Amino acid sequence: MALDRYKEKRSAEKTPEPFGGKPEGEELRFVVQKHAASHLHYDFRLEMGGVLKSWAVPKGPSTDPKDKRLAMMVEDHPYDYRNFEGIIPEGEYGGGTVIVWDEGTFAPLEAEGSKKEQEKSLLKQLNSGSLKFTLKGHKLKGEYALVKTKGMGENAWLLIKHNDRYAKAADITKKDKSVISKKTIEQVAKSSTNIYGQEPKAKTTSRKKSGTGNEEEKAGKKEKPGAAELKALLKGTQKKPFFTTAEPMLATLVDKAFDEPGWVYEVKWDGYRAVAFMKGKIAELKSRNDKSFDKKFYPIHDALKAWGINAVVDGEVVVLNDKGAANFGALQNWRSEADGELLYYVFDILWLDGHDLTGLPLIRRKEILEAVLPEDPRIMFSAGFDTSGIKFLEVAKKMGLEGIMAKRADSTYVMGDRTKSWLKIKANRRQEVVIGGYTLNDDSSKPFSALLVGVYEGKKLTYTGKVGTGFSIQKQKEMIELFRPLIADRPPFDEEPDINKPSRFRQPPPHATATWLKPKLVCEVSFTEMTSDGVMRHPSFEGMREDKSAAKVVLEKELKTEQAVQEEDMKNSRDEIIKPRGKASRKTLLNPTEETQVKKINGRELKFTNLSKIYWPKEKVTKRDMINYYYQAAPFILPYLKDRPQSLNRFPDGIEGPSFYQKDVSGKAPDWAETYLYHTDDEESDIDKHFLLGNNEETLLYMAGLGCIELHPWNSTTKKPDHPTWCIIDLDPDKNSFDQVIEAAQVTRQVLTDMGIESYCKTSGSTGLHVYIPLGAKYTYEHSKELARIIVTLVHNELPKFTTLERMKSKRKGKMYLDFLQNRPHATIAAPYSLRPKPGATVSMPLHWDEVKKGLKMSDFNIFNAIERMRSEGDIFKPVLGKGIDLKKILKSISEKK
Repeated sequence: MALDRYKEKRSAEKTPEPFGGKPEGEELRFVVQKHAASHLHYDFRLEMGGVLKSWAVPKGPSTDPKDKRLAMMVEDHPYDYRNFEGIIPEGEYGGGTVIVWDEGTFAPLEAEGSKKEQEKSLLKQLNSGSLKFTLKGHKLKGEYALVKTKGMGENAWLLIKHNDRYAKAADITKKDKSVISKKTIEQVAKSSTNIYGQEPKAKTTSRKKSGTGNEEEKAGKKEKPGAAELKALLKGTQKKPFFTTAEPMLATLVDKAFDEPGWVYEVKWDGYRAVAFMKGKIAELKSRNDKSFDKKFYPIHDALKAWGINAVVDGEVVVLNDKGAANFGALQNWRSEADGELLYYVFDILWLDGHDLTGLPLIRRKEILEAVLPEDPRIMFSAGFDTSGIKFLEVAKKMGLEGIMAKRADSTYVMGDRTKSWLKIKANRRQEVVIGGYTLNDDSSKPFSALLVGVYEGKKLTYTGKVGTGFSIQKQKEMIELFRPLIADRPPFDEEPDINKPSRFRQPPPHATATWLKPKLVCEVSFTEMTSDGVMRHPSFEGMREDKSAAKVVLEKELKTEQAVQEEDMKNSRDEIIKPRGKASRKTLLNPTEETQVKKINGRELKFTNLSKIYWPKEKVTKRDMINYYYQAAPFILPYLKDRPQSLNRFPDGIEGPSFYQKDVSGKAPDWAETYLYHTDDEESDIDKHFLLGNNEETLLYMAGLGCIELHPWNSTTKKPDHPTWCIIDLDPDKNSFDQVIEAAQVTRQVLTDMGIESYCKTSGSTGLHVYIPLGAKYTYEHSKELARIIVTLVHNELPKFTTLERMKSKRKGKMYLDFLQNRPHATIAAPYSLRPKPGATVSMPLHWDEVKKGLKMSDFNIFNAIERMRSEGDIFKPVLGKGIDLKKILKSISEKK
């Protein structure tokens, strides 16, 4: 049914959202709803086939033909949803505030015939991946297109405005009021109540004080949380004593700005990183290398003492110029208010009133920080903006800022770690360098002519060039005083630089003499580029860095943005295994450090060893990660293991090590483990075997502890061991493309549908697809095998060019094997939701049939994202365990058709 997925994700008892409605009128309707959920976005919905086909548009629609707005197709919504405006309760799917931002009628671009004929045309366009239509709304008018993309995911489309008389470059989303209530989303959030009569919280991202002014207006504002809300924000945090030292979390430098959902953007302040430690009226302000800033920046220190809270906050001390940009040079020379406006921009909070906040997501830490911020003009809040990183950098450049920061909205604070959860994008190239000496030209009257600087490579100081501009005579005099006690006899660089070597970029300089220094001082320089021999072109002095340790100064190399974001997304997905989110999710079983751990599961004691052993080398997934996955996935997997003998496929050293099958666990399984006695009586053996039964969570985790990466249950249970509960069609490709596997699955489904049989599909997690038919344990293995043989024969007749029924691989000639022999007694196949010992740590994942189409990839489902999918989709494979088909009736029907 079209609304099945919609209803699976929502409960009519818990959310006020509509669940039905029938189309009316002679024109097709559209609606655009502004939705402040975990991230603000717009939902674009078009009436088709009695429902609203829906796309989530993160940045909202545009009237500018130059904009190509990403639109992610989501589940169909009921027709009555077009009028929905209000609150989806927190904790429910899509929890947040919704307004009807625009609505009206629409038609295919070349509208002809009745409403029904128009719908038929639109549905055909939808299936082809290119929709063209005309909108008649309050805000959106004229021609638009929705075009399916390639390479951005199966559900990714682009929403594009055609160049017509309604096309405009102005930002249409600034018209932010509902066309129904005439309220903004913030006003609706404050005035509405949810179905429990509770006052909802606005879901828009907090904005205050800092950044580019017009960005604040776009983002909207919300009031500070009260005491009760602050208490709720602190819920779940761990207790930790006050501390007075901390290594700040560091960011990775990347080469360009980007737009990506789930990231927020901040101003990169050009100042000194400083952590403030406050306990009542006592306060300390320290640099990142733990030096006191209390006396140097005494106005900030006074403001921190006046703040009067128990907290540890992270930020940047800056001096602003008259344009609102930080002036690093002015910060160097700051002595009093006469030298410039000294401010402390705080952007993170680590500890508050005995609560360790580092494990909270960034956006929650920022909410807490803003809630406790004092009304002091010297302490400013550095906001995070849910906007376009590319446009934000453009604004930063125009304002003369150093650059921007990109931070994952859900990132935790990891002290001392240079993480890819935080990325920095500079407007201009800057580099910290160690001063290893200075030169004086023969004809110069200045204190010195140029600095000789370098960076560390391991323990070696490597020369990176001469810096001869950027300092005044006064600054040079101050620096010479710093140099005097550091004068040395020999150069600190691993190779002595030739300071009189002519440059290929300019005329030979005057002859100079070098004075060498002990490598203790750090300064920052700007430059245009780095030459192939590691020397900076056109370097200019920006200021001294008292807050940096010389030994830690290395060449900061720009990482490709795409690589950094991809790696962070992978890590973040992996962290879902370590730190699951959501009220309904299970916490992980094993802690991230101890190599051997003993845990009680349902009163049974299990010992887990060698937990840091790498099981998937490329993905760096450990045995610990695998066990934690099975602990979280247990409620979904166990129904397919219960009362079923297991063939244990063990990989004690991971996927690249040797593996072996263990079927008989006689004398080896724990006493509490349930087993199934099976007597073999043939020419080769006459013995009793005990198969392990996957009856409970402790048995599942025991198998995982043995290194069973994948789970292999029988098709039947011990209740009726000769009667399988399901029939399996295994689509096993050879030299086929995966698109051909998908085509074979679609044909299999059609064959089954023609027989009146409901079927269910899952990925194998390896190379193929599995199609399941519920049997309800009513028929023998021979019946199941015969049914499968009939089905694959019909499929092969439809697809003879690339499928085969030949079991022997040597005779398949590269064709896909339609395997019906998986329906023999004791044959096993990877269970639903089972991990597979394949690169990518893939999962055998149940699918909706509308997902079985071109573009589907085996890598779409893996250890990093499978838990989240299970939570969001539920167990969609459950019907496989149901009543089962009426095989006699079906076979009779087939016979009659023949």
